[in-house]
Amino acid sequence: MFRDRLDAAGRLAAKLQRYRDRKDALILAVPRGGLPIGGVLARELGLKLDVILTKKIGHPVNPEFAIGAVSLTDAAIDAALIERERIPSDFIASSISRIRESLRRRYRMYRGAARPLPVAGKTVILTDDGAATGRTLLAAIELLRSEGAGRIVAALPVAPPDTVRVLERGADEVVCLEAPGDFMAIGQFYEDFSQVTDEEAIAILRENAPSARPP
Repeated sequence: MFRDRLDAAGRLAAKLQRYRDRKDALILAVPRGGLPIGGVLARELGLKLDVILTKKIGHPVNPEFAIGAVSLTDAAIDAALIERERIPSDFIASSISRIRESLRRRYRMYRGAARPLPVAGKTVILTDDGAATGRTLLAAIELLRSEGAGRIVAALPVAPPDTVRVLERGADEVVCLEAPGDFMAIGQFYEDFSQVTDEEAIAILRENAPSARPP
């Protein structure tokens, strides 16, 4: 049981000390719950912090079924599935364009005109306040691979054992403090699991803002 996200982040930072002050490492946090975790990790480890935004591309018939994912700079598509399902290329293209524009609007809200931190050749510590299915993190990992990340470390306070095993197949390293067999929801392992507001998320990013040129 963690007192709150800051408590969880402090314990997680202790497990990641080998990355302290690494010039080739950075932290990417999944908003919004991952940002308090990322903010503590950035301060404790002396690393830069940014937010990672991804969103799935839904199947044209069943939007809940993911056929790919989009980030601010790239897209990862299940080519075999698209061919098998005969999904039109113009649907994929329009979905990527629409989703990316929504991600850009959200990124501007969080980071203003700052350019996203480059990940090519970097060690990326990807963090959130926990993971249930791991789908969001897996999509992020796949996109980071396509963007040339050198090493991907998934760092989490809590996730169920099956999710940890799935993440281990995608990331180069998984650091998960707790993997309880009775996992039902992330919030059950926090005494205080209050919602993180956009204002709080923006404040954390501003406190840890790297220098960046406008796009």
